[in-house]
Amino acid sequence: MFLSVFDVFKIGVGPSSSHTMGPMTAARRFLDLILSNDWPRPAGAQVTALKASLHGSLAYTGIGHGTGNAVIIGLMGEAPDTVDPDRMEDIIADVERTGRVTPPGHPGYRFLPREDLVYDKKTPLPGHANAMRLSAFDKDGRLLLTQVYFSIGGGFVVTETELAAMQRNKKAAATRNVPYPFASAREMLDMARASGLTIAQMKRANEEAVMSRDDLDAGLDRIWDAMSGCIDRGLRQDGRLPGGLNVRRRAKSIHDKLQEEWRSNRLNPVLANDWLSVYAMAVNEENAASGRVVTSPTNGAAGVVPATIRYYLHFHPEADQEGIRDYLLTAAAIGGIIKHNASISGAEVGCQGEVGSASAMAAAGLAAVMGGSPEQIENAAEIALEHHLGMTCDPVAGLVQVPCIERNALGAVKAVTAASLALKGDGEHFVPLDACIETMRQTGNDMNEKYKETSLGGLAVNVVEC
Repeated sequence: MFLSVFDVFKIGVGPSSSHTMGPMTAARRFLDLILSNDWPRPAGAQVTALKASLHGSLAYTGIGHGTGNAVIIGLMGEAPDTVDPDRMEDIIADVERTGRVTPPGHPGYRFLPREDLVYDKKTPLPGHANAMRLSAFDKDGRLLLTQVYFSIGGGFVVTETELAAMQRNKKAAATRNVPYPFASAREMLDMARASGLTIAQMKRANEEAVMSRDDLDAGLDRIWDAMSGCIDRGLRQDGRLPGGLNVRRRAKSIHDKLQEEWRSNRLNPVLANDWLSVYAMAVNEENAASGRVVTSPTNGAAGVVPATIRYYLHFHPEADQEGIRDYLLTAAAIGGIIKHNASISGAEVGCQGEVGSASAMAAAGLAAVMGGSPEQIENAAEIALEHHLGMTCDPVAGLVQVPCIERNALGAVKAVTAASLALKGDGEHFVPLDACIETMRQTGNDMNEKYKETSLGGLAVNVVEC
């Protein structure tokens, strides 16, 4: 099994990898399909109009997650990693004003958002909770082409056919010839013992089987630059977050107080936790404001990994760029195993699959750069994930704000604690990471749908809006 570090960490925009980045990507894919010859186009038929319907969790929380806007932006030919966040509102306003989408290379199509973008809460599509259907019509309203896409978490998008193939080949997925194709934590540890390599070194060897070392390092540096930039922007901004909940940004004011405390040399026994929390909150406040973020492994959990890397740089004098690269490679190895054997989608398994996975990845990465053995790294990931088991996904009003922003802060704190505990042991522990991942999968399957990103249960219905 091989999942690239650049599949785990994708540069994009907020507020959600599954509800924003995924639908934007799906819309772009549909545009490519229209121009291709991969469908039975009737002779002389021309696409003149498009429609989109959102189903399942995309329908229930799509407004709060900006899903409809993401579809519009995608149908204008924009991609999550290149769209200018500052232009998105203007793009949407232009489509609403003209009733047309005009992606580059296309003739332009009729698309009236109020009529042609439907939040269908009554018709779930089998396969995944995050489903959308895109359709193309000719000038007479005749349906020419339709395609269902599933946004399966972390910005990944698949068609019905691709999802079925993934499910059939789940246990035999080895799409690329790499030297260390571990599909489980046990295989990862066995390969590390046999090779004498670290997890980061094995992951690097896998990546370098498909790209050069220079390209890999440049890509890893771009990921960290985007993460670090997101932290810095979040620490500079204040005011209220969009969406109607009137949630105040807090990262800037907390950061200002921490800097004052740092300069005064006042004793603060929880100083590290405070810095971890403010870094994570800065990222997720930016995410909530539709800023530039990196899936880690999702947008809803985007603050945990950057926060622990910044913590590493802040509190560990030996920290350097090579350490950051090893951290990201190790974290991606753990994230790939979790995604392959369970899920990183809140709509599929709850927030244990988002913040829980992020915390496990962060704990592993931090343990690696602090000198942990492969066994200690696996232990760190297991500790962090175990103590997120059963966590629901219940965003108030469908917005990635409450409890998501603070939840990332606590996920970062748990990650550092897990790494510290693991490094104080010898790597031998009672619960294997693979067993913890399987438990997360089973728990997610058993979890009531109202606690899985539909905003139909939990805090989403018990918080009184003022």
